[in-house]
Amino acid sequence: MKVAKRREAILQAVQSGSADVAALCAKFDISEATVRRDLQALQLDGRLLRVYGGAVLAPIRHEPEESLELRKEHDSEGKEAIARKASSFIEPGDTIFIDGGTTTDAFARHLPKDASVRVITNNLLALNTLCARGIAVCLIGGELREGSMSVYGSLADMALERLTFDKVFSSADGIDAEFGVCEGSIEQAWFKDKLFRRTREVYMLATVEKLGRKTQMNWSPIHRPWNLVTDAAPESHPLLAFKNHPFVTVIGAHE
Repeated sequence: MKVAKRREAILQAVQSGSADVAALCAKFDISEATVRRDLQALQLDGRLLRVYGGAVLAPIRHEPEESLELRKEHDSEGKEAIARKASSFIEPGDTIFIDGGTTTDAFARHLPKDASVRVITNNLLALNTLCARGIAVCLIGGELREGSMSVYGSLADMALERLTFDKVFSSADGIDAEFGVCEGSIEQAWFKDKLFRRTREVYMLATVEKLGRKTQMNWSPIHRPWNLVTDAAPESHPLLAFKNHPFVTVIGAHE
């Protein structure tokens, strides 16, 4: 068994209650030294905590939401690669929704200029980008959230009740294969939930640092097939849970 797959299996075993070193040695027919190395690697990934004689699942740690300026600076090259790849899925005649975020703003910079494509957004960053490029766009109303420069709330929710889309392009503070999408406010999470229900296809745009990240308390589960566009290396550990998920199609930004 490859190291990455073995560590994923060990994590699942810990989740199921086989949390001590001796039990893990017997279950996987590996040495105590190997188990300890694997547990240490999983702890460094933030996926579990080592304790005397074994391990326990790591608690979810909620952190303050990063500022918009910090998010703009993070991994700009990765965001550009993801944006280029995501834009290749636009087809003539599509009605698309561009959700809030700096990665989706990068996507707006690579959106093809096609008059037959109808663009709707709640993202003021993307709005400026699209207007500067001469691309027609419809902005929905709502309450401005300065931390993301996007609109949410009851007015935005009502707008969605009158709309459907061919494709939604969204990003998030974190994306977890089990929990779904996490956000800094319940309004953002609820808005995404509505978006996912009103589109034919979902594209989540996420740099590798967002995969498995659970820093916020507000979640939007994705109970349907969806696409993950990411710059993560094909065999990277954070990508394994998504590649093994029955609902997720992983799309490499560099493929």
